[in-house]
Amino acid sequence: MTLEEFQNDIRAGIPDRLPAAKPYDKQVNHAPKRKEILSEEEKVLALKNALRYFPQKHHALLAREFAEELRRYGRIYMYRLRPDYKMYARPIEEYPARCRQAAAIMLMIQNNLDEAVAQHPHELITYGGNGAVFQNWAQYRLTMKYLSEMTDHQTLVMYSGHPMGLFPSHPDAPRVVVTNGMVIPNYSKPDDWERFNALGVSQYGQMTAGSYMYIGPQGIVHGTTITVMNAARKRYHDGRTDSRGMLFVSSGLGGMSGAQPKAGNISGVVSVVAEINPKAAEKRYKQGWVDEMHSSLDELIPRIRKAVADREVVSMAYVGNVVDLWERLAAEDIRVDLGSDQTSLHNPWAGGYYPVGLSYEASNKMMVEEPVRFRECVQESLRRQVDAINKLTAKGMYFFDYGNAFLLESSRAGAAVMGSNGHFRYPSYVQDIMGPMFFDYGFGPFRWVCTSGKPEDLALTDRLAAEVLEQIRETAPEDIRGQLDDNIHWIREAGRNHLVVGSQARILYADSEGRIKIAQAFNRAVADGRLSAPVVLGRDHHDVSGTDSPYRETSNIYDGSNRTADMAIQNVIGDSFRGATWVSIHNGGGVGWGEVINGGFGMVVDGTDDADRRIRQMLLWDVNNGIARRSWARNEGAVAAIRREMERTPDLKVTLPNFASEELIRQVLAPEK
Repeated sequence: MTLEEFQNDIRAGIPDRLPAAKPYDKQVNHAPKRKEILSEEEKVLALKNALRYFPQKHHALLAREFAEELRRYGRIYMYRLRPDYKMYARPIEEYPARCRQAAAIMLMIQNNLDEAVAQHPHELITYGGNGAVFQNWAQYRLTMKYLSEMTDHQTLVMYSGHPMGLFPSHPDAPRVVVTNGMVIPNYSKPDDWERFNALGVSQYGQMTAGSYMYIGPQGIVHGTTITVMNAARKRYHDGRTDSRGMLFVSSGLGGMSGAQPKAGNISGVVSVVAEINPKAAEKRYKQGWVDEMHSSLDELIPRIRKAVADREVVSMAYVGNVVDLWERLAAEDIRVDLGSDQTSLHNPWAGGYYPVGLSYEASNKMMVEEPVRFRECVQESLRRQVDAINKLTAKGMYFFDYGNAFLLESSRAGAAVMGSNGHFRYPSYVQDIMGPMFFDYGFGPFRWVCTSGKPEDLALTDRLAAEVLEQIRETAPEDIRGQLDDNIHWIREAGRNHLVVGSQARILYADSEGRIKIAQAFNRAVADGRLSAPVVLGRDHHDVSGTDSPYRETSNIYDGSNRTADMAIQNVIGDSFRGATWVSIHNGGGVGWGEVINGGFGMVVDGTDDADRRIRQMLLWDVNNGIARRSWARNEGAVAAIRREMERTPDLKVTLPNFASEELIRQVLAPEK
């Protein structure tokens, strides 16, 4: 397809003349069939909802086709409308657009659907088993058409993948406002998502899937690396000063979890990650994100012993069920130093977790045809998995929940994960590591994409970012120097670690000062031509301010507010009028529908004074909103961080907490004698 044909296809939107039906490509990793949840009347409604994208002349043909998709897959994806062109992040100049910001958003959308990036690309699912960019291909086509027509006096409004339309606005307004899964709270259970999604009226955007900010497994690899590194440091004793020869065991290679083996290598450990889906494991192996693949435990166990004994730095994928792996490690009395889990347990009944004793294919069949029995199998599997983990932690393994609802769903299954105090016996990684060491000080997963698509532009941004952090390090207070040292090492080594999958993107943990100064350096480089095209700034929603989630991002908030969502909502509102190019707010992400509210942004940095203003105003708010909230929760690191920011920024005035004596409070509450 020529560039002109590609551009014409984008501009056409939903074509008046329907394209030919497409065969089901069995070489692609497809989403599992979703369970049948709609009543007969609701199926009628689902078809009416799907057909409203098309003129009546097509209804007779498409009604039968969509009814068959609903019957066969549990959803209406409109496969016929999947474009013929290759899906990937093209250089920004190739997109047909009337404003540069819209072209950048088109680039980001296509990256989320790139087959090298997306978990289930033909179902428009980027990661997490159900993290969708759109619900169907009509929505994709219509959205891209609107973006091609948009001016900087319009805003595109997105309702759970559906483009509601272009509305008049102004240049300082966001070009796109995205909501995903925003439902009335009483209708936010997993089956509600299944029903709304099957009806075509809502979707699960995960975090960066539905907000067009996913950058492949690299998007989580820096966070995973600093988590593994600091977990390993907790194991340093008896004079030990490095992690060589430590064994790290986990599961999941499909989406964000695919970062684990690369993070293990960067951290210097032996890592073994189980993956039940052979296509997912093969994809990560071919991309160079895991060193070895093993399908036999009889072969894998001796290999683990040798790698640990030789203090190798190596990552291994076990293509099989993680419970079999954990039970074999416990039975063989192998010393595991670090353990976690990254199965998609936010979605346990629809492909997020595969129970032991069933093949991948048998599980996919049972979850649709026998959902009650499948649920029982999942919960029995979780009980067995926890039993094996408990045996290994009794021998010294440090186990942490990686925010995927593992402990939550295990507790619901009756697994032995509760401690004597009524809390989980294992910490969330945010409680032990990410929260007190990073989020409280404003460090989080800043990211950027070079819209030129040129590796040399990405290499320059790496150098600029490193120079900024090194300058900050010279005068940084002692309590954040360790974080800066790790982050400087990360960005200096980023190119050599071959992290790029899809767009020319980078992830880097940085605080408010670092993000602003790095972004300003990029803006100057675009202005003077050292960077050949604009840079898109963003972050993971899994950040200081973007997410309210009691089992992950806000799990180290102990003032009782960790189940409130003011922070995430305030954040997206504040970003929208301080300079974001697009904003998003989602129900669900990481730990599941109804368990979290999270939001994010994108900002196009184009070398202008206006971009510099947006950088200063928006990035300051985007980080310090969360620090202020964490400070008010009496997190001491956050109190120190927000005091520093107020010294740097005279117009910032934050309410600080006073610390009460717990002894005094208990005395006044004690019953009178």
